Amino acid sequence: MEETHFQHEPESRTQVIASSGPFQIELMDYVGANDYTPLIHISEALVEEYGPAAKLTPNTIQTYFNKEGSLPFIARHQGDIIGYIIGVPLETLSRESWARLDINFGKINTLYTYAFVVQKKYKGNGYAKMLKRVYLNWAKKQDHIHYITGHVKQGVSFRFTGDIRIIDRIENWQGTGKTFEYYRRELDPDRIYAPRTDPPNITRV
Repeated sequence: MEETHFQHEPESRTQVIASSGPFQIELMDYVGANDYTPLIHISEALVEEYGPAAKLTPNTIQTYFNKEGSLPFIARHQGDIIGYIIGVPLETLSRESWARLDINFGKINTLYTYAFVVQKKYKGNGYAKMLKRVYLNWAKKQDHIHYITGHVKQGVSFRFTGDIRIIDRIENWQGTGKTFEYYRRELDPDRIYAPRTDPPNITRV
C-alpha cells in the first residue's frame, strides 16, 4: 500500500489526565517527531501477536495518532513512554473489508481500538488497567461515540467487563496463524452519559 507523506512537527503536545507517583497517563493532542522512536520501539512488542503491520512507522503514527477523531493515550513511568492505547474512527479503516461490513460503518459512532500495549516489565502492577480505564471513560464522554470495537486473540474478550458481543472470528489473523475475535463493546448501555436532549426512553439500534 502506498504511504502518504506528512509534514512532521518536532514536538508532541499532550495533556496529563491522571497520575500516581512516577506513573502518569497523557492524552496526545499531537504526536511530534520527538516521540516517534519510543512509540515505534514499544510497538515491536505487538508484532509477534498481531503481525508485522502492528509495528508503527512515522507515517502510521501520523495517520492514526494525529487523525481527527482519534483518541490516543500514552503511559509514562518516570518520564519515559512505557505504553499506549489508541482508538480511531472505524471509518479510518475503510480499506479493510471487515470494517466496511460492520453495521455501524459510516455512522461515525464507533472507535476501533487500533493498538493497546504496555511494556512487559511494567505489566502486573495495574498500569495497563489504569490506561484502559482512562481510555474507556474518555470514550464514554464523547457524545457521538456509542461503541468500541477491536480484534483480540480468541478467548481474551471473555475476560472483559461490560456489554461485549463477539461479531466475528477470523482464522490466521494477519498471517499470525492464530484465531482472533472481532468484538463490539457498547459504551453506555444505561445511557448514563447521554446528552440531556435525549428523549427519556430513547431506543438506539
